[in-house]
Amino acid sequence: MENRTEVTHFILLGLTKDPGLQLPLFVTFFLIYTITLAGNLGMILLILLDSRLHTPMYFFLGNLSLVDICYSSAVTPTVMAGLLPGDEVITYNACAAQMFFFTGFVTVENYLLSSMAYDRYAAVCKPLHYTTTMTTRVCVCLVLGCYVCGFLSASIYIGDTFSLSFCMSNVVHHFFCDIPAVMALSCSGRQVNELVLVFVASFVIFFGLIVILISYVFIFITILKMRSGAGLRKALSTCASHFTAVSILYSTVIFMYLQPSSSHSMDSDKIVSVFYTMIIPMLNPVVYSLRNKEVKSAFSKIVLEAK
Repeated sequence: MENRTEVTHFILLGLTKDPGLQLPLFVTFFLIYTITLAGNLGMILLILLDSRLHTPMYFFLGNLSLVDICYSSAVTPTVMAGLLPGDEVITYNACAAQMFFFTGFVTVENYLLSSMAYDRYAAVCKPLHYTTTMTTRVCVCLVLGCYVCGFLSASIYIGDTFSLSFCMSNVVHHFFCDIPAVMALSCSGRQVNELVLVFVASFVIFFGLIVILISYVFIFITILKMRSGAGLRKALSTCASHFTAVSILYSTVIFMYLQPSSSHSMDSDKIVSVFYTMIIPMLNPVVYSLRNKEVKSAFSKIVLEAK
């Protein structure tokens, strides 16, 4: 890649150059990042420590928390550094690495949410066969498949983006090395590269969405057939948190990556990017814990034991 570019570093413009906003934003993002780490690490520890949570659903949820930590960590420290004077420069290789890990873990999350939808389908629609369907081997294979497919997609994104030549501006109009923002700096034709990006991103997103939608169609059909009020409430409860997380993530990702480059507004992209790079990883453990009696019970048990 180095032979094909004269650019050795990029300059991230960040969120703002207003000195009056930089310190409040730094403090805000520091608090968000701290809550993200505490919430997701807490969820992982809770799942590991409480044997009642050693089920397929929480195995996927633990991996989701791990992925949230990783992709938030790929971006948030860079954002906070960009709010400090003189820390706007990122090397070419560091930019590529940040893009690889961020897109990789976001794609893994996409596939994890699809696997969780299938798990919910098995739990609600085939409860008598659930233990034989979602075995430990099946769960491990699904999670490994999520990571392999996620980082394979990330490799395609990186190869597609950094096969371009960068020989003019090196100023990235963003607070991290996001694909559209970096690709916009290319001094070579990028039409084919943009088509590859849209094709791969569309496949990843819509494959995940199709699996989720089909799972929920069967889930809702099963729920409508339920005559027991307790069974109905349990089915809705077990799916509500996952459905909320799916809705938040997919709406923002589709807005960011499945629109033509001519429609991109860097200012609006930055606002949306703050939401899905920092806010969503912080919200996920909250969404899953507030609506989940088993998580609340496990937390209460550990607190009481600690006392």
